[in-house]
Amino acid sequence: QVQLVESGGGLVQAGGSLRLSCAASGRTFSSYFMGWFRQAPGKEREFVAFITATWSGATTYYADSVKGRFTLSRDNANNTVYLQMNSLKPEDTAVYYCAADLRGRYSVAASSYDYWGQGTQVTVSS
Repeated sequence: QVQLVESGGGLVQAGGSLRLSCAASGRTFSSYFMGWFRQAPGKEREFVAFITATWSGATTYYADSVKGRFTLSRDNANNTVYLQMNSLKPEDTAVYYCAADLRGRYSVAASSYDYWGQGTQVTVSS
């Protein structure tokens, strides 16, 4: 069982920045693929970014909508991933969820992730 706890959400003006954190339990965190998804009211959950396990180079993948503005990184010593979000736009407003894929499926589909956090609200005002 893997527990994920997100933090760092809040209210920010357009053009501002936030850093989300996701703390994970488990002794083999470095082997997890970690993803971020978001869900706006009335919309489906959508992929934001994922980072591969350390053994596969901790490579990052981003949705086109956030590429160049968001940066995903991992700190295996602290079992944490960080999503640095810059140049935020009102359309980035959503609940952001952290997720863990224990089988390394290189997937942007939410169904490929085994564990989920409770979510953290990000609101970007115009």
